[in-house]
Amino acid sequence: MLNGIHHIAIICADYERSKRFYTEVLGLKIIREVYRLERRSYKLDLALNGHYVIELFSFPDPPARVSGPEAVGLRHLAFSVSNIEQVVAHLKTHNVTPEPIRTDPYTGRRFTFFTDPDGLPLELYQV
Repeated sequence: MLNGIHHIAIICADYERSKRFYTEVLGLKIIREVYRLERRSYKLDLALNGHYVIELFSFPDPPARVSGPEAVGLRHLAFSVSNIEQVVAHLKTHNVTPEPIRTDPYTGRRFTFFTDPDGLPLELYQV
C-alpha cells in the first residue's frame, strides 16, 4: 500500500515572493525549476535535508482559497525542528511573526504556527 508522503504541492499568488520565502527564509533547496509555457506556469521542486518535499506552482490568476485554521480541507503543513526558539528568532529576522509557542497537552511537544506569503498555515513542531 502506501510507503510515505512524496511531496506537498502549493499554488502561490506571487511566484518570486513565495520562492524567496521558501528558499531564503525557510531554507529549502531548489532541486529543479521549470517554466511550462503551455500553462504559463512555473514549477519549483524544493528539498528539505536532501528530501524532495514541496512543489511550488504559479498559475495565472489562481482563485483565492479559504485558509482559516478551521476551514474544511488541508489544515496546515508542519515542519519538525530541534530548537523552536532558534527557528522563531530566525523567522522574526525575516519579518515573519509566529504565534506564541504552545505545548501540546497530550504529547508534551512544543509548537507554534505562522503563515507563508499567501496565508497558508505552517507549523513548527519541536521533536
